Amino acid sequence: MEDIAGRRLENGKHVVDWNDLRYFLGVARSGSLTRTSADLRVSQSTVSRRISEFEASLGMTLFARHQTGYFLTDAGREVLRHAQAVEDSILALERGATGLDKAPAGTVRLATSDSLATDLIIPAMPAFRARYPHICLEIITSTVAAELGRREADIALRVVRPTRGNLKVRRVGHMTYSVYGSRAYIEQHPVIEGEPLGGRHFITWDESHAHLPAAAWLEREYPDCRIALATTSLPTQIAAVRAGLGLAVIPDFLAAGEDFISMVPADQMFSNEVWLVTHADLIASARIQAVGDFLADQVKANPDLAR
Repeated sequence: MEDIAGRRLENGKHVVDWNDLRYFLGVARSGSLTRTSADLRVSQSTVSRRISEFEASLGMTLFARHQTGYFLTDAGREVLRHAQAVEDSILALERGATGLDKAPAGTVRLATSDSLATDLIIPAMPAFRARYPHICLEIITSTVAAELGRREADIALRVVRPTRGNLKVRRVGHMTYSVYGSRAYIEQHPVIEGEPLGGRHFITWDESHAHLPAAAWLEREYPDCRIALATTSLPTQIAAVRAGLGLAVIPDFLAAGEDFISMVPADQMFSNEVWLVTHADLIASARIQAVGDFLADQVKANPDLAR
C-alpha cells in the first residue's frame, strides 16, 4: 500500500526505504546536497527528496537546513549511529561475497599515489591486461588515504602504513628520497654562500599538504629557503624541476632517467616503506590476489624500490 506521495505503508505507517540510507549517510558526512549528489551521481533534487522521505518514514527531523549546509539534529546524530552500523554490515556482506570468486575477473579499485600510478603501475598494465583480460582495474590517486573498510577501494599501494581497520598489510618495498635539481638549473645558479640550499629556489607542496613528509622535511631542515613554486602533486613538481624552476624532494625511483643532479642525497633524507594493503575479507578473492601479486612484482622489479 502507498500514500498519496507514493511512499510505502504498512498498517498505516511509513516504512523505511533502506536505499534512503545512502542519501542520509552522504549528507550526514558532507553536510552538502551538492557534494552528495555528485558522489551518488544523482540530482540535488533527488537527494533532497530522498532525505525528506527518510525523515517522513521515521517521523523525525534529522537535519537543520541552513544556507551554509545541512546539520544533524540530536535525532539525526542518533540515527547516524544506527545507520553506520547497518552500512558496516552491508559492506561486510559485499566483501564476503567478493571473496568467494574463484576466477580472476571483475572490477578492482586500487588506491595509490600519482607517482606510483603513472611511473610504476600504468607502464606495466599492458602485460597485466594480457594475462588477466577479464579484470578491470580502477585506479584512484590521491594524497588522502582511501578507506578500504568503506569500499572506497579494494586494495591500496601506500607509503604510509595504516594503523586501524581489519586489514591485511604486507611490506613490498622501500622508497628513498633525495633533493634534485636539473643539470641546467644547477649550472646556471651557482652556490651563494651562507644561504639555505646555497640560495637556490625550491619547489614544494602547498599549505594543504604541509603534513606530507617532503613538506615537513623542508620546513624542519630549511625553513628560510626561497620558494619558487608550491603545487598539489608530485608530477607537477617533477615537471617544474625539469623546466629549471628549482630544487625539489623527489623519490629516487622517479629521478632515474632524468637529467637531474642530487643536491641532498638519500642518506641525509627520510625514507618510507611501501605497503600493499587489502581488506582482510578480500584476501581470498582471485581478482584481488591477482592485482596484489602484480603490484608486489612491479615494486620488487624496480631496483630503487626493492630494498
